[in-house]
Amino acid sequence: MRFTLRPVLFALILSLCPTLHAAGIDKSVLLDEQALNQLEQRAQQANPREQCFLYTELVSAMTDLAGKEMLNGDPDRASALLKRVAEYAQLIHMNLARDTKRLKNAEMLMHRTTYKLTEYLHSASSEDRPTLQATLKQLNQVQNELLTQVFNH
Repeated sequence: MRFTLRPVLFALILSLCPTLHAAGIDKSVLLDEQALNQLEQRAQQANPREQCFLYTELVSAMTDLAGKEMLNGDPDRASALLKRVAEYAQLIHMNLARDTKRLKNAEMLMHRTTYKLTEYLHSASSEDRPTLQATLKQLNQVQNELLTQVFNH
């Protein structure tokens, strides 16, 4: 049942694209949201050994989208995405105790993500900075934990 709804949902989204464009909604953001939702489902349904890396991919993608939203002048949307980033960073932290696959890849991806978030912080407005700083602090902590786990394996 779940798989038959995806094509219908995708067709519905595509049919709404001209309407969304006329309403001023960026189609690339909609498609990014769809990709995030798919990655989110994949991570939640994955083998526990794979979840750490998949959640790291999700955090990276959400960070990218939050950066786009900030640059597009939508700080509320960026802030909401960064709050979700913090939730998934907590899941990564909790899943580190499990035997993980692709731990080094997860650590390298988290390193790149924290670097990008630092870049966004430098270009952010003063009202956006506290959220960015809090998220960056949490992601730095997760990245340090990932690096420690890499060296322990």
